[in-house]
Amino acid sequence: MSIWGILLVIGATFVAMEAVAWATHKYVMHGFLWSLHKDHHHKDHHGALERNDWFFVIFALPSMALFVLGGRLGAHTPWGWMGLGILLYGIAYFLVHEVFIHRRLSWFRDTRNPYLLAARRAHKMHHKHLGREHGECFGMLVFPIRFLREMRRGRGTSGATPQGQASMRMGTSTSAGLR
Repeated sequence: MSIWGILLVIGATFVAMEAVAWATHKYVMHGFLWSLHKDHHHKDHHGALERNDWFFVIFALPSMALFVLGGRLGAHTPWGWMGLGILLYGIAYFLVHEVFIHRRLSWFRDTRNPYLLAARRAHKMHHKHLGREHGECFGMLVFPIRFLREMRRGRGTSGATPQGQASMRMGTSTSAGLR
């Protein structure tokens, strides 16, 4: 497989994972596995981890299986590269959702990037629905364009400074940020 073929497989898998994550979020997390996802909308735990964090393990399993398959069949097959695409999406998801939006770590707090602020705003709209029904904005990296337009016009926040972004925090505010 050529380098361009490898990059195409990795990129296509990464892009496809947004659709997989959207469908899983809407139909599985807000469906039959709501019992695992519920504590992400209702803080009913006191530790650093949530039951919702099991989804990281669930999403990691296909990536690991594809790495094993790719390792057995060779780098000339797409399987390991697909596993890498899933892994890279998982890393992007962790950085955007867990670190930036829910502020589990204190990185990227002072950004003025309209895309990142729009992603945070769209996710806030998702969290305004505390139950499993009537949700919106189930994606993470792709969301309705109106949120990006609002951020580019300077709307959607309570202030123009990064400190004004504190009003966009979702869920129960803690010393560690959003949960």
